[in-house]
Amino acid sequence: MPGDPSPASAAPADRDDRAPTGESRLALVRRARRINRELAVLYPDARAELNFTGPLELLVATILSAQCTDKRVNAVTPGLFARYPTAADYAAADRGELEGAIRSTGFFRAKANSIIGLGQELCARHGGEVPGDLRELVRLPGVGRKTANVVLGNAFGVPGITVDTHFGRLARRLGWTGASDPVKVEHEVGELFPPKEWTALSHRLIWHGRRVCHARRPACGACAVARWCPSFGEGPTDQDQARKLIRNGPFR
Repeated sequence: MPGDPSPASAAPADRDDRAPTGESRLALVRRARRINRELAVLYPDARAELNFTGPLELLVATILSAQCTDKRVNAVTPGLFARYPTAADYAAADRGELEGAIRSTGFFRAKANSIIGLGQELCARHGGEVPGDLRELVRLPGVGRKTANVVLGNAFGVPGITVDTHFGRLARRLGWTGASDPVKVEHEVGELFPPKEWTALSHRLIWHGRRVCHARRPACGACAVARWCPSFGEGPTDQDQARKLIRNGPFR
């Protein structure tokens, strides 16, 4: 874990700066940006945790990461990328061999369909290259807005918000949005921050969701942004209990 999250710096009774009911738009923006700054300090090295060396590798790895841990994907992709270095290689892949190579990531038949189709579309419409455009990316097999934004932000340097389950959960807990639809979450959260922050913000929130703000029991008592969180108290507020949750968290 990249550094231990610092404990909440104020007890619940002293948390007057917590998001109030009927929070104004300006107050929401200020609070959201303060949280982002705190998370930047907490996770200075936040980045995509999938290993890749170019847009195609990241695109394939992100497709494989559906319903699978990044750790498992990273164990599979070195051999996969060596075997299929280009879009043309995926387009011409033997389905059985490709399925065997990615079986351990789960849903391997559907993923193989997407990857073969992806290779064929890239060759037919983009000269074998991954497009750096959201509209073109989401037209590719197996690629939705989340995957497209991962590739744009991390392989092309184009700002994008990646709304995975962690990001959506934390955005709602922090009161940045009440939406559950990923596209609405993306747009509503995006309005709170300058575009240059979108990609880094995505990494920070995802890292915090994996390490501290867990789905079932968030470690509220050891959360560095608890002071500004309207959902404080959903998990243990005792610092020792919260730190135990972090040590034994689902992504350890």
